[in-house]
Amino acid sequence: MTTPTPDDRRPRPPAGGGGPAGPAQPYGHPRPGRAQPGAFPPGRPRPGAVPPGHPRPVPGYPIAAYRQPGYEQPYDDPGDSGRTLRSVLILAAIAGVVTVLVGVFYMAASPEQYGLADERSALPPRAQQNAAAPGQPYFQAPPTAPPPQPTVPAAPAMLPSTPMRLVIPRLGVDAPIKSVGLDKKGAIEVPPVGDPNLVGWYREGPTAGEAGPAIMLGHKDTRSGSAVFSRLDEIRNGDVIEVHRKDGTIAVFTVGGLEQADKSVFPTQRVYGESRAPQLHLITCGGIYDRSSGHYTDNVIAYATMTSTRPA
Repeated sequence: MTTPTPDDRRPRPPAGGGGPAGPAQPYGHPRPGRAQPGAFPPGRPRPGAVPPGHPRPVPGYPIAAYRQPGYEQPYDDPGDSGRTLRSVLILAAIAGVVTVLVGVFYMAASPEQYGLADERSALPPRAQQNAAAPGQPYFQAPPTAPPPQPTVPAAPAMLPSTPMRLVIPRLGVDAPIKSVGLDKKGAIEVPPVGDPNLVGWYREGPTAGEAGPAIMLGHKDTRSGSAVFSRLDEIRNGDVIEVHRKDGTIAVFTVGGLEQADKSVFPTQRVYGESRAPQLHLITCGGIYDRSSGHYTDNVIAYATMTSTRPA
């Protein structure tokens, strides 16, 4: 007797096929007319089926779009809309950053036009002629013209003596003096920026109280703030400047005028020219601060003449 295989043990339809259950079906398939779990009743469309009269699906669009009542055009894919929105936002952000950078560049190039200039800003001209001529135009003359003089007569010149300290009561200046020479370019050295309250005296010229111009320089400001001559432009004709000398005397100078000159047309003869009277010329920076060069465009020069002396 042969052992039946699994297929031999399956129930077989009656001979001749058919019968109450209808024709034989492949193994595992339901017979027609019997509802199976998950099957849909007749007349109800299966999920994803296209109703009669609707267009066939278009690749890239969801099938659900074709099952909406009154369908005419497929709906937009939400994924495409999100990608488009993100692209627009990214482009807008990039455009904003570029606009800000361009604006910062222009403001940095011309800070005074945007109200952003720091302490190194425009210095208004305050050149004066002298106190004896009120209402006269500010001091302006060819570079070879002599410096303006105060109304008080000059005092006799003294013997040389190293200047030690500069005092300007009106401006609140009380600063030590350091001797300076010439730099590699042939210009007078400026005092070290590490000490903003320091005045440089040009040691190759006369000392304060000698006949001729004693030249002293000071910074208007430094990167950390104001410096010794930050208010030199506020000096007025008739103001007093004192120089304490090493010999124990104080040379008292009276201001005769103030000048602002472009560095390209610096009045060399007026500042350094010989004179029989003892004079004091104070120099600092002025005008517009040029960020590209790191320097001011002008110089402010105060001219004073010694009018008296006294012991320290």
